[in-house]
Amino acid sequence: MDEQSRFGPATPPLRDNGAVLERIVRRLATRHGRSFSRETITAYVEKSAELLGRQAHTTLYLPVLVEHFADQRLRALAKASGMCPHPVPHVLFVCTENAGRSQLAAALMRRRAGTAVEVMTAGSDPGHQIAPVVRGLLTEQGLDLGEEFPKPLTAEVVDAADVVVTLGCGDACPVLPGRRYLDWDLPELSGLDLESARSVRDALDARIGQLVRELMGARPSASATEQ
Repeated sequence: MDEQSRFGPATPPLRDNGAVLERIVRRLATRHGRSFSRETITAYVEKSAELLGRQAHTTLYLPVLVEHFADQRLRALAKASGMCPHPVPHVLFVCTENAGRSQLAAALMRRRAGTAVEVMTAGSDPGHQIAPVVRGLLTEQGLDLGEEFPKPLTAEVVDAADVVVTLGCGDACPVLPGRRYLDWDLPELSGLDLESARSVRDALDARIGQLVRELMGARPSASATEQ
């Protein structure tokens, strides 16, 4: 699926485009206005635009991505602040570019857990676009990434997570109390032949299956670091 079909018509880059940001703020205020002030929503929209604006490849669709990113961050902030009335477990997948393993892991977990787990992804140094090999590996199993895109790691998504799964991002993800940390040492997908990439996908899926079974049994209650 190309970017045109996923994100709709191209829009102008966000260069001092206050009117575009204001429209995004208004739309997000209808979703998050009961939890956050307009000032908070505006600040998150502006910061999201700044963070994504550093990824030059996204400028053609930047307004759409900013709205998605700010919305995700505000939902994570609401959860981290205890504003969600019936929260489900939140799992955050982090890799370096948020373009390979973390996106693959998120799609596989959504297939297994559905809406019973909130899945988030982030990158310590996000890339420009999701790797084609990831889309191919998911297409083989009848899955797609929908409107997902590489996004930077931010504090509120870590705060909202019950489980943080790192996949090769080193020490970029802060370790906070009350969370379960898993470090899954799997090869990067870039440069692998197709069979090797499939092996990584299948190994990842097996680990996700085990994690989903644990989450469905009982929510993590203590911080731990597992290798």
